[in-house]
Amino acid sequence: MWFKTLKARLKHDHEVTEDDGEGKIVSTSNGYVVVWDKTKRGDEYEPMVTTEGALILPHGSTVKRLQKTLRYDAEYAAWRELLGEKTRMPPCETVLEFRQYNTTFARAAWGQLPPEPSIQRVRYNDLVSHDGATISVLRFVTLAQLTPATAETKSSILRSEMGAGLPSLLYIHGGGMIAGSVDTVAAQLARLAALSGVQIFGVEYRLAPEFPAPIPMEDCYAALTWLHAHAAELGLDRARIGIMGDGAGGGLAAATALLARDRGLNPPLKSQVLVSPMLDDRAATNLVSGGDSPLLAFATIPLPSIRMCWRAYLGPGAGQSNANINPYAAPARTSDLRGLPATYIDVGGLDLLRNECAEFAHRLAKSDVQVEFHILPGVPHGFESAGDISIARRALRERARWVRNL
Repeated sequence: MWFKTLKARLKHDHEVTEDDGEGKIVSTSNGYVVVWDKTKRGDEYEPMVTTEGALILPHGSTVKRLQKTLRYDAEYAAWRELLGEKTRMPPCETVLEFRQYNTTFARAAWGQLPPEPSIQRVRYNDLVSHDGATISVLRFVTLAQLTPATAETKSSILRSEMGAGLPSLLYIHGGGMIAGSVDTVAAQLARLAALSGVQIFGVEYRLAPEFPAPIPMEDCYAALTWLHAHAAELGLDRARIGIMGDGAGGGLAAATALLARDRGLNPPLKSQVLVSPMLDDRAATNLVSGGDSPLLAFATIPLPSIRMCWRAYLGPGAGQSNANINPYAAPARTSDLRGLPATYIDVGGLDLLRNECAEFAHRLAKSDVQVEFHILPGVPHGFESAGDISIARRALRERARWVRNL
């Protein structure tokens, strides 16, 4: 049946065959049906693989056997088999639909985490952003870390003495810049605070499209400068502040690090941890224009929804290479990455954001920034929702290690 469907899709410009005569055809359960493009000859262009399992070659080319290696991690596949299509976000035509699904899924996914009785939550509602608006942060902290700093410690912090105060992490939640909140990821942050021993401050930044760029990243930068300004009373070491985010929050964390560098934050950020970050609005457009990417078959967030998020945040120019886009808002557009803090990045090997993360890590390394980059094989975006599987434990362990080393 799928073979007939493939024939219909490719229509008259291609000749499709599943004959294995003279060793020309590959047609196995794990291989490709070979398709000759009758409009091309010889080596006019590179072979293309479709998501249906077709290898398209110029007419008259020599057929080579290609191996398909993209597949789900075994434990993730077992979890996914139980839930079926519930592991994928349905197509969302509006921001409201996206928000409703994001909230429902996040609560279901992270509600399974056990409570962390050692972690207290303290909310601060007095942060002032660049435009005078008030935002808040939620602090995840142990009772011992909540103990007020002594006058001597406060004085040492103000003098930026080595070892004065405790490390801290500013966390920026995901949600495509248009959804999510600290409350929806609170169980994750409590677990990270308990595992790392580092107190965490989650920022409630304002969301697009009601508050488009640069407002969300300016809110995040305001939270960072608030930590600096209140370091003494909070008992924090200003030289040991890191930043972390997931998905869109990872992109906002990267943007905040760029702002901190260019605005001369002193002491500078010590490190940034970027989890499957959204960095490049052009990447989604490239996936569409580049033909049928095998990654699309594994997408947990539909590609049109990713493009909708970028348009809500950046405006109608999102995805266009020649558009006048604020390079801080889409960090991959920044031409100079030198002088950024030490960076950890991880991304699933089946994540639609994989390529832009790999390119950003490569550019950081070329800019002589200390970088650690992991492609986690066999898992898509949001794979942590699968719970206690080996690859999720590995990722959490590595992220906690970076936070612990602040």
